[in-house]
Formats: sequence, C-alpha cells, structure tokens
Amino acid sequence: MSPQPLSLADARRVVLAAQGFGGRKCKAGPRNLASTLDRLSLHQIDSVNVLSRAHYLPAFSRLGAYDRTWLDQAAWGPRSKRRIFEYWAHEASLLPLDLHPLLRWRMAEADRGERGWGSLRSYAGERRPEAMRTLAGIADEGPLSASDFEDGKGQGGWWGWGEAKRQLEWLFWAGHITTATRRNGFERVYDLTERVIPADILALPTPDKAAAHRALIARAACALGVATETDLRDYFRTEVAPTRDAIAALAEEGVLEPVQVESWAKTAWLYRDARAPKRISAAALLAPFDPLIWERSRTERLFGFHYRIEIYTPAHKRRFGYYVLPFLLGDRLVGRVDLKADRQSSRLLVQSVHHEPGAPAHSGEALTALLREMADWLGLEAVEGRDLPA
Repeated sequence: MSPQPLSLADARRVVLAAQGFGGRKCKAGPRNLASTLDRLSLHQIDSVNVLSRAHYLPAFSRLGAYDRTWLDQAAWGPRSKRRIFEYWAHEASLLPLDLHPLLRWRMAEADRGERGWGSLRSYAGERRPEAMRTLAGIADEGPLSASDFEDGKGQGGWWGWGEAKRQLEWLFWAGHITTATRRNGFERVYDLTERVIPADILALPTPDKAAAHRALIARAACALGVATETDLRDYFRTEVAPTRDAIAALAEEGVLEPVQVESWAKTAWLYRDARAPKRISAAALLAPFDPLIWERSRTERLFGFHYRIEIYTPAHKRRFGYYVLPFLLGDRLVGRVDLKADRQSSRLLVQSVHHEPGAPAHSGEALTALLREMADWLGLEAVEGRDLPA
C-alpha cells in the first residue's frame, strides 16, 4: 500500500486529539481521569519534585485541576480500588492494569537474566538464592522497603543502592514483587505481586511475545495518532524486530495505515481510529516527561520546537532554566516556562518565561490563567516572578 500524503498541520491535530487535547476541558472527575489514563496507556514516574511529581502532571495538562488523591488511590490504594500498577514501560511508569499481561514477557526475560540493568542480572543466576531469601522475607513479614533492610539505603544518594535494594529491584523487574505503596519521600514499598494486583487481572491469559507486541504497538499508535516506527518503538521501549513484525501485522489488519507526513523523512503510520479535528483549542503546560513531548526529535518534527530538559546541565550553561515546561496553545508550542513550587512560602515561582517567535498576542493572557490554575491546584496562594506575563 502506497503511503497517503498528510500535511504537517493535519498531523499535529491528529496527534493532539489522540493525546487528549482535542476537546475543551471539563470539570475533572474520577471517570475523566480513568479515561485519560487509558488513552495515554502510561504516566511516567520521575523523582524530581521541584514543581510536582511528574506522574500527576499529564492529567492536569489535559483535564485541568483534579484531585490528586484519585490518582493515588488508583495506583496505591486498596487492592479492590487499584486501576494502575508500576512497571518499566517507557521508563518507570504507571500503567492501566490491562497492560499487565502484555508485559509478562518482559518480566519473564528479567527472571531469566535476559533483561534489566547488568548489575542486577546475577540475581537471575548464581545469586538467585539471595534474592529468593529477600522475597521470602516479604512473603512472611508483609510489605517492605529497601530502608527496612539493614543496608537498604546504600551509599551515595539516589543511585547508591545497597545490596537489598538491588535484590528488590531485580525481583520487581522479574515480576515477583510490585509496588504496594509509596512513603517517606516517595520511597517504593514492595509486596508480593499476587497480594497487590487484583486476582482477575492475574487470571488473564498471558499472550506470547509476538501477540503482546502487536497489542502494545496498537496501544502506542492509539496514543500517538500518527507516528514513525521509531516513535512507536519508543513508547513502550520495544525492540526493533518485534516492533517491525507488529507494525506489518497491524497494517495487514488495517489497524495502521501508511502516510507520508509533510517534511518527515520516514514513512509514518496513522492509527485507523484517529480523529483529525479541524481545530484544536488546547491551552496547557507540559511536563518534561509528558508523552506528547518526551521524544524530543518527534517534538521538533511536529512543532518545530527544540526542547531539552536542563536539570543535569550546570546552571551557568542553561538556556531556559532548571524545570522548564513547554506551553501549548492551540496546536502550537508557543513558549516555555521555568517553574518551581515554593511550598514553604506557598508561592508558584515563575523563574523565567520565553515566548517563541510568532507566538499569538493572547499568549500572555492564556499563560497567566494557566499559572493561576496550576497554583490553585497545587495549593499555593500566590504566583510570583519577574517575567510574569502582563
């Protein structure tokens, strides 16, 4: 089948609609949040909390102010109320429960020592008895965190893992345990998977790897709207060969249609049910780990917007700031804002604002409204900054 041409403007609108920016924001409730979680298929988790934990922000960008306890309950509430679970997908992620069977092949590979960080793979082989003793401890004592073990905190900060933490992370990769809750500055607390994931989900059949890849790529295509092979592979971090096989099978079934997007070098794939609205009226601030923009080369192809997170860049070398959120208005990225939540003084600090060339005249007014909405959502009393829009 020859690729059909698709203008860049149409591609942007398809993508934004697929990502949940196609309609007006309405009063956010648990049902809207559930729909957003299903639509995106994952919310990336990140430890940085300079503004808000990353997993809370994509739903805010699409729904506006919502009660974050709804997401907490869905992720870490009682087993009967669980709607999402933690696992490695794009990165560390919160995923709808129906994706659990689709990722069991990844858990099985980790259990065999074929996947996961190299420093952990020895627990699949010669050091397996050590990890199994840790697993037995959780089975006997109930949920435990790394700091509950004598050496759990290790040395050297976030990645200075002790022996117990490495064992726990391998058990997590391999699917033997999962996150029961989070505590003490977002520390993961582990429990046996069968005591956390609802029984009806665990009872679902496990598809073979090829079938799981077809389902994952279909979910990625649904979330992205139109995407290249690389984009589709990036969403759940799937390998090249099984991704290509999945795309071929989905194209044969008519789920994916080849298109040639204006100015894109590679053929893209349009999801069969993707909408192409004539107009997008979005207004949103996007977290650095939002699925709309997390693949930086795709962001440049779609929006002509060069974006890099500068957290790890020395302060004197940063162009735009420490924690910069792109500003989406209509179907364009029109600016970027460096934000910080000063919780002690109850202020949302606007540390810099940079507008893109050609940003519409009402950008400042729209951004001011968004900043006030975000401050209210975060429970902050004031918005302050030298570069605040007039």
